[in-house]
Amino acid sequence: MPRATALTDDLFAAAPASNAPRTLIEDAQGGIRYWPAFLPDELAARWFDELKTTVAWEAQRRPMYDRIVDVPRLIASYRFEDDGIPAPLIDGVERVRAHLDEPFNAVGLNYYRDGNDSVAPHGDKLHMLREGHPIALVSLGSPRRMTIRDLATRKALHIDLEPGSLLVMSHASQLTHEHGVPKTKAPVGPRISLAYRVRPPRTARG
Repeated sequence: MPRATALTDDLFAAAPASNAPRTLIEDAQGGIRYWPAFLPDELAARWFDELKTTVAWEAQRRPMYDRIVDVPRLIASYRFEDDGIPAPLIDGVERVRAHLDEPFNAVGLNYYRDGNDSVAPHGDKLHMLREGHPIALVSLGSPRRMTIRDLATRKALHIDLEPGSLLVMSHASQLTHEHGVPKTKAPVGPRISLAYRVRPPRTARG
């Protein structure tokens, strides 16, 4: 079955027949680009099943205003200099390094269990990234809709991130746009996202 990518802007309504990237946002560092079929379907499904059970998922809590709330998703992170990294993450970083010619050295994972799990609109914290290097987001499991909003105009586009897809966001785009995965009442299955990044070297204190 062909993959379907939904975007609210008619400019992007027709999906390309090949796996050529579609440019969603343009900037001098490559903008935001989307490959709908970065991984074969069977491989994406196998990675999802393995990571769901082998990753040390954390249920975190964070302060919000005057109370402590549950983070609405499960979270994990790894540095590739460490031991004990699940094999799909190592295979994944080798693939995105080769595809983008970037020295990714860390990955952050989000596990969205159902439509109640989400991530609020945000830009990545630039002090935790090496300048000039992009963020590569691989999606596994069920599709979920991401919103990308221009901070200046407030104009938004919405894209359904398909399993096995790759979304690449430039370092510069984190200053001009925010992205998030909103809650949904639609029946959706679980999804895992792998966000590959280039982090600064660890300090002596880690």
